[in-house]
Amino acid sequence: MREKILEASKDLFLNLGFKSVTMDEIASNMGVSKKTIYKYFKNKTALVAAVADYMFETICCGIDGILEQETNPIDELFAIKKLVMNHLKNEKASPFYQFQKYYPKIFTVLRKNQFEIMQDTITDNLERGIKMNLYRENLNKDFISRIYFYGVSTIKDQDNFPLTHFSMGELMNYYLEYHIRGIATEKGIQELKNQLTHK
Repeated sequence: MREKILEASKDLFLNLGFKSVTMDEIASNMGVSKKTIYKYFKNKTALVAAVADYMFETICCGIDGILEQETNPIDELFAIKKLVMNHLKNEKASPFYQFQKYYPKIFTVLRKNQFEIMQDTITDNLERGIKMNLYRENLNKDFISRIYFYGVSTIKDQDNFPLTHFSMGELMNYYLEYHIRGIATEKGIQELKNQLTHK
């Protein structure tokens, strides 16, 4: 039941907003009593924290599955992007704005965890890309893994990148192309072009 509550809550939060959705709405949507939800989560903040952990762990498992395939590092980046977008409902603006504004402590912990995972993932991606002559040899991997994380985070800022101008999918594709073109060899650029042609 706990996982069913997390899954139902996640869908409502991502579609309607972390602040907007009430415990009553979650219970009604699931066809259970509010008491059932409170049996597993003492309040809404505890539920939001659990949903954030649940989404993070689900996405991490998905990324692990992609990494195990040991595909071309450029294809790998696009596969991870697709996985994340699918899990986060294409990252609608309002829910994540509400999450950051109304649950800042939970958001800060999640962001720290995301940074650690992404830095490890991107560093490994860079190392394999260099070995395969897809990325240039003279890259500062620590710098690039950090700038990649902050770039991905920044394009979610609605003041700078309003969704009236770009969809989140477009932004992620533009950013991936921008990132790869900055680090790729001629061979890597060709792989990028192949990916963009078939995306």
